Amino acid sequence: MLTATALTAVAPISERQGHYLVDVLRPVVAKLAHLRVDPPHGLTPEQRGAIDRSFGHAAAVLGEQSGEKDWLEQAVSAYRTALEVRTRERVPLDWAMTQNNLGNALKALGEREEGTERLAEAVDAYRAALEVFTRERVPHDWAMTQNNLGTALIALGEREEDAERLAEAVAACRAALEVLTRERVPLYWAMTQNNLGNALSILGVREEGTERLAEAVATYRAALEVYTRERVPLDWAMTQNNLGNALRALGEREEGTERLTEAVAAYRAALEVRTCERVPLDWAITQNNLGTALQRLGEREEDTERLAEAVDAYRAALDVFEASEAGYYIHGTRENLVAAEALLKGLQERRGKT
Repeated sequence: MLTATALTAVAPISERQGHYLVDVLRPVVAKLAHLRVDPPHGLTPEQRGAIDRSFGHAAAVLGEQSGEKDWLEQAVSAYRTALEVRTRERVPLDWAMTQNNLGNALKALGEREEGTERLAEAVDAYRAALEVFTRERVPHDWAMTQNNLGTALIALGEREEDAERLAEAVAACRAALEVLTRERVPLYWAMTQNNLGNALSILGVREEGTERLAEAVATYRAALEVYTRERVPLDWAMTQNNLGNALRALGEREEGTERLTEAVAAYRAALEVRTCERVPLDWAITQNNLGTALQRLGEREEDTERLAEAVDAYRAALDVFEASEAGYYIHGTRENLVAAEALLKGLQERRGKT
């Protein structure tokens, strides 16, 4: 009964994909943590493993949405404890699902930390899961894990400036879309479309021309046909943020300000849902992105108001990144802030002289 209760307690995570769950999960995590530390007499190792996995699932989502790194570390620890009992030999499908979940928690940690160690571990966890999760045996689980592998390869490829990793990510997402079709599983299709857009967008930034970036924009807009604000607000906001990134990159390569203005609009739309109070780290990421688009517009238009807005956006983002100990983001945002302040000061001085 306790095992069933633990699994039922984390059901809202899958049932309410794309929604804010921190308030729901905090009491759940507290109860599961107590069960882990002081389990009732008579629980079998398999039942303890189920509680560990349920705790890991809840803690991982709590850590991602709240921006609190400790929850992600606890999730990693819980999944690894579960894997000591839920072995590949005894329960291969459960082992593979736990490997997949471990990959998700490691990826979330790796995205906010400097270096690539956690991201590489996430890739290893997903590839381990795919040894059991074959397309013939469990096509849906195979496709979901392919999608997750793609997201980890995107993060690694971006950080290492490795086009091969990014090409692997595109291939993984396209493979997943062979199973995760819009007709059968529209939300998972939209999720994978968004991730494919991320890989195409980052590849497009590294390549000459605008073909990949334009394809990324089209992919995000397709995802937003399913990822509506009413249906999955957090996923809608995430995709709006990513659309903004691709539009900004296009705008930087094209003349005029139309694409950059569209990027600003996409970021501002995302921030209507990605609030600092609810999802602080995501809010800060979008604030930093908004700052970059405003900075590019300010440079192109020689507009001190735009540059001042960019400075404010960077400062707001930096406050949250520092509070969250998100080392990877802190360095980049500091550099952005210094550059925007210098541009603003230079333009103000030129205006003063004239």
